Amino acid sequence: MPVTIAKEDFIQSIADALQFISCYHPIDFIQAVHAAYEKERSPAAKDALAQILVNSRMSAEGRRPICQDTGIVVVFLEVGMEVRWDSDMGVEDMINEGVRRGYTHVDNVLRASIVDDPAGNRKNTGDNTPAVVHTRIVPGHAVEVKLAAKGGGSENKSKLTMLNPSDSIVDWVVKTVPTMGAGWCPPGILGIGIGGTAEKAAVLAKESLMDPIDIHDLKVRGPRNAREELRLELFGAVNDLGIGAQGLGGLTTVLDVKIKDYPTHAASKPVAMIPNCAATRHAHFVLDGSGPAELDPPRLDQWPSITWDVGPSARRVDLDTVTAQEIRSWQPGETVLLSGRLLTGRDAAHKRIIDMLDRGEPLPDGVDFRNRFIYYVGPVDAVRDEVVGPAGPTTATRMDKFTETMLAKTGLLGMVGKAERGQSAIDAIKKHQAVYLVAVGGAAYLVSKAIRKSRVVAFEDLGMEAIHEFEVEDMPVTVAVDSTGESVHKTGPMVWQQKIASLKQAENGAASSIRPPTPG
Repeated sequence: MPVTIAKEDFIQSIADALQFISCYHPIDFIQAVHAAYEKERSPAAKDALAQILVNSRMSAEGRRPICQDTGIVVVFLEVGMEVRWDSDMGVEDMINEGVRRGYTHVDNVLRASIVDDPAGNRKNTGDNTPAVVHTRIVPGHAVEVKLAAKGGGSENKSKLTMLNPSDSIVDWVVKTVPTMGAGWCPPGILGIGIGGTAEKAAVLAKESLMDPIDIHDLKVRGPRNAREELRLELFGAVNDLGIGAQGLGGLTTVLDVKIKDYPTHAASKPVAMIPNCAATRHAHFVLDGSGPAELDPPRLDQWPSITWDVGPSARRVDLDTVTAQEIRSWQPGETVLLSGRLLTGRDAAHKRIIDMLDRGEPLPDGVDFRNRFIYYVGPVDAVRDEVVGPAGPTTATRMDKFTETMLAKTGLLGMVGKAERGQSAIDAIKKHQAVYLVAVGGAAYLVSKAIRKSRVVAFEDLGMEAIHEFEVEDMPVTVAVDSTGESVHKTGPMVWQQKIASLKQAENGAASSIRPPTPG
């Protein structure tokens, strides 16, 4: 018997699901991060994992976004062939109306990040529409929805290759993951799509990220097919790289590796790899005509009881009085607590600043970088009594091409962002004896609690990319590139790759020493 899906039920289900995933991590993800935290031996990585877990619980309690990047909406639909629609709108139009409602909800405003005319003027659409929709028509009497909000930092690290049939997928992944840097905010999940055609492999990789984390269950029961054997091999090989949480070096880089495959041409082996970040957000529901979907919030006691403390050795810094001489004493890996005034700026703001400098124009009133720091961030709009919404860092490498000019022409002392810097930026930092600091990606709500005041000082038309002035108190960051150009994102993974190899060698030696002798 045909089932009728009402327009309002479908739209509201999409909107409610987007609100839900903005502030609630999947519990399997929380459990996996907690397990990684428990076994982590790298102090820097363990600190980052603690911040991610504390931020996750805070977001659930406050019902505010886990990350300031509330993502691009991706929807996988399976529409039963017996389904009828009570609607005057197309399916994708209904999805976009759900996105619009979800992202503009007055009690939990989500950041609008989608720009139209992507190769041209890149104007923000204002409501995070449109979504990316993949639809299958299947036998059945229901509509199955898998929905995610995919952050730009992790999406930008997606990789696609066309291997020869005899080439090793493991070799390609192990070679490629280090080139992705830390902008995808590990630890996360790697989605691998194999087969079909180039575009099919990419869709398979994206869809695989909708599945629950189950790698440890797989290890216990053992693989049943070649795909599961490959998952286990990749999981071990990637974690052996020592990249660790936030790329700082450590035992856990990936929490799971998911694989979907599809038959392919005999001459081809398409492979796509798409990472999910520490703000993994997805939901799954089914509509059968009985009303909108109901998503039950997780209980707060499902989060681990973890507290986060910077410890007594953290260096406290007054941003209003800090000097060039002072920052030269900061050491790579050192924890710093920032207090005082901090300007913000992302890609679009940097582009305008550089254009103004090139034309010899003065910068706008309130934009004076002399002896100051810039924070690479695009915050969520504030609601209720908030000073600012979640305000975690964005990927700093996108600002690398502007770094030399900013340091040379503005008097800027340093920068705050997430992930590693490229060689051109490191060279500029070393040349000007500046410094680069990192905040934890995936801890946006936690970071926002250190911001006491916020005001827009320039480029208001850029929306979330406008230049703000924050007044912060004890904002936690780590020295990632010091004034000599030493980068913890280079030294940390290198050290921990060697430590992991030594630990495995010791474990193998201990195991062999307790084996019974082979009968002669």
